[in-house]
Amino acid sequence: MMVITIGKNPDNDYIIEDPQVSRHHARLTREADGFWLLEDLGSLNGTFVNGIQIIKKRIVPTDNICVGKDCRIDFKELLKSKNDYSEEFNALKKVYDNYTKEKVRIQSANQFKTRLFQALPFALLGIVGMVINSAGKGSSVWYVVCMLLIICAPVVGVYLGAHQSAKIPQQLQDLTNQFKIDYVCPKCGTFLGDIPWESLKNKKHCPISSCQARWTEE
Repeated sequence: MMVITIGKNPDNDYIIEDPQVSRHHARLTREADGFWLLEDLGSLNGTFVNGIQIIKKRIVPTDNICVGKDCRIDFKELLKSKNDYSEEFNALKKVYDNYTKEKVRIQSANQFKTRLFQALPFALLGIVGMVINSAGKGSSVWYVVCMLLIICAPVVGVYLGAHQSAKIPQQLQDLTNQFKIDYVCPKCGTFLGDIPWESLKNKKHCPISSCQARWTEE
C-alpha cells in the first residue's frame, strides 16, 4: 500500500509552500483494490475534489484536486513524490510491441521483394519464349533477342535482388535508432536495451542506482 502525505511541513512526502496549505494537510492512499483514497487531515482551508470540499473520497487521476481553494495539485506529480512511474512505464509496452512487429515486417517484406525481383526476369523469359514460339518462329531477330535475355536476365535478377536486400540494414538501423530514443526509463532516460517489457516489469524498478524509479504499482 502506498501512502503520500501532503502539506507544508518538511516531513511530508509532497511539500507545498503556500499560505493556504496546512502543515499536515491531506493524505493520499492507494488501497488494496487499486483505488486511490484522498483524506483531509483536519486542514484549516480544506481539501477539494472537482470543486467540492471533501473529508474522505475515492479519486481517479483525472479528478481536479485542490488543497485550499486555489492550490491545485497534479496527480502525476503526487506519484512522482514516491518515485512512482508506473503509468509512464506501462506505456512502454506498446513501444516494445510495435518495435518487434515492425522489425519482423521489414525483414519479411524485404525477403519477399528480394525473391520477387530475382524471379521477374525469368518470368519475362518465359513470356518472350511464348511470343517467339507463336509469332516469331524462324526469325533471326527474335533469336538474338531471346539469347540476350537468357544472358542478361540472371544478371538483372541478381542486381535487383541485391539492391532490395541492401535496403534492409538501413531500415532496421532507422527502426533501432528510434527504439533507443523511445524505449527508455521514464525518469532517468536510460535505454532499456532489447529486454522484453514483461521482463522489465518483473524487475519492478529501474536498475540504475541513482534512479530506482518504481515501474509497478505495489
